Amino acid sequence: MTTGELSAEQQRITFLHDRLERERAAAQAELDAALKDGHEQRWHREVAVRTLSEQVSRLNVADENLCFGRIDTAEDRVYVGRIGLFDTERDYEPLLTDWRAPAARPFYTATAANPEGVTLRRHFRTKGRRLESFYDDELQLTSKALLDALNAPRSDTMRDIVATIQAEQDEVIRLPHGGVLVIEGGPGTGKTAVALHRVAYLLYTQRERLSRQGVLVVGPNPGFLRYIGEVLPSLGETDVVFATPGELFPGVRTEREDTPELQALKGGLGAVDLLVAAIADREETPAEPIPVELEDVTVELTAEIAARARARARAAGLKHNEAQPVFHRALVDALVAPALDLIGEDWPELAADVRRELDGHPDVRRAVAALWPVLTPRQLLADLYAGRCAALGHPELRRDDPHAWTVSDVPLLDEAAELLGSDGRAERRAAEERRRAVEYAQGVLHVIDTDQAMHEDELRAVDLVDAEWLADRHAPVDHRVLAERAAVDREWTYGHIVVDEAQELSEMDWRLLARRGPNRSMTVVGDLAQRQAEAGARDWRRVLDPLARDRWQYRRLTVNYRTPAEIMAYAAGALAEVDPAAVPPTSVRRGEPPLEVTGADPESFRPDTGTFAVITPTGPLTPRAAKGLEFDTVVVVDPERMTPAERYVALTRATRRLVVVRT
Repeated sequence: MTTGELSAEQQRITFLHDRLERERAAAQAELDAALKDGHEQRWHREVAVRTLSEQVSRLNVADENLCFGRIDTAEDRVYVGRIGLFDTERDYEPLLTDWRAPAARPFYTATAANPEGVTLRRHFRTKGRRLESFYDDELQLTSKALLDALNAPRSDTMRDIVATIQAEQDEVIRLPHGGVLVIEGGPGTGKTAVALHRVAYLLYTQRERLSRQGVLVVGPNPGFLRYIGEVLPSLGETDVVFATPGELFPGVRTEREDTPELQALKGGLGAVDLLVAAIADREETPAEPIPVELEDVTVELTAEIAARARARARAAGLKHNEAQPVFHRALVDALVAPALDLIGEDWPELAADVRRELDGHPDVRRAVAALWPVLTPRQLLADLYAGRCAALGHPELRRDDPHAWTVSDVPLLDEAAELLGSDGRAERRAAEERRRAVEYAQGVLHVIDTDQAMHEDELRAVDLVDAEWLADRHAPVDHRVLAERAAVDREWTYGHIVVDEAQELSEMDWRLLARRGPNRSMTVVGDLAQRQAEAGARDWRRVLDPLARDRWQYRRLTVNYRTPAEIMAYAAGALAEVDPAAVPPTSVRRGEPPLEVTGADPESFRPDTGTFAVITPTGPLTPRAAKGLEFDTVVVVDPERMTPAERYVALTRATRRLVVVRT
């Protein structure tokens, strides 16, 4: 590296930052103008504001590490960076190539054995606008840039790996597969980072589709989601919903866990049959006849009449709530003949009168509400857990607080919503809002039509529009961003779903996710050797064949970028207990051996710098809560009290130093 070369590259990086500043200022000015423009048609304005807001967000996160490398070929020189910048005055000649673009791929994949036409690959180390240094590698598999990044202290949030993506990872990130992609790998193989960069790549290549539907990222716990939450925004992607399995049913947020036995019961597909039985249990017949006092006679609604009405309602093939009107009509039909017999007359007009009286009779309506109640998912499960479970053969489901939802309840609530169907409240609310809007519009048009100041031969508003059109024209616009709208809508379907620590999900969890992603575009990240949940996956084929049949692929990452070889060798004993045939990933760097001590204070090992964690069998940070996280120094307390899978997870969180404290 010569002084002249460093100066030349600094000029280039300064130029790119200046270009970024100009583009950002121009986009912000356009956005401000669009927000103030009251003359533009509303839908034009909404589209412009959304597009410009996304552009400003993308440009705002690009300052750090804007340009991190360059590749030269015999014909061209390509600068690679976080986003793409173009010369608009020269036919959009690329000034900086987005790392996701095809032209940037050799930066990650070229090797000495397969240079892909690359004659030079240069890595930049920058701090803000300043170029601190650069070096040219020999197209080797493990570059100095990667080792520098791996040896750097960790922070409280995951960093993107955009400058150090390896060929093994790049192949997975750019895989042209439209179905479910399973990425499996041991601790430290970069599974999560690869999955998030794959999302960024898909948003780059399929922007139109995914920006309409958004992306759902499911992680094991809130701490993990906070840890990874800055990666996609740093790559300029914002249309993403982050959620734990306990947050996938709107209105429910829980981290409470069931016992392993209940997890297995609620997580298996047998839970669907249990819910079907629980709903059928609410479609009842009366223990005693219910008197219906008509104007002339009192007719009895018997168990036999209710049973015939129930059979008719079930035969309609509708969901439970949607079948209630069928049950109501069937009861009325069945009560007409007994009523006419009691009256002693039977002629068409009288039968029609009796039918009308029965249809609106409060006794009949109360009977319908009791025998075929409209249910919400929460109400169904709460009643089940409050005691109705015993009659269905599962008394172990009873609990003191039936509304104390657990993570395992979330897919059951979602399944119940599917089985029950709409309770009609949202539709009635929308209809009432619509009625009020039309009524208001009619009032406005009436005022205009009776304006005495207007002449009879003048064209009036009522000659051109009606109340329905006016109500539509002034309907409120939903200004919430996509992520906010999607998170509260149970029926929202996402363009792509990422599932991290996927080995922990039950069969019922997968049914819920299949409803959220009917196109089966998913990136599934996991490691079967780290499974801790009783209802979790033991075999990917068993999980995914029912979900996606032949539309899923499997890729395995084999290189450990996080854990030094000495720590990985120490953790291999726990891995052998989980699966004797499992092969641990190969570490790319070495470090200090783990330290074993007895009866020591974990806090005494806290370093002066870097991240630090104490993982215990029970406490603030358990192996389950530590899933997916990494720290410079880790103290594992009482590993003997952990299961082999928990121990394997705990022992592989450290990037520099591991201490094992035995008590």
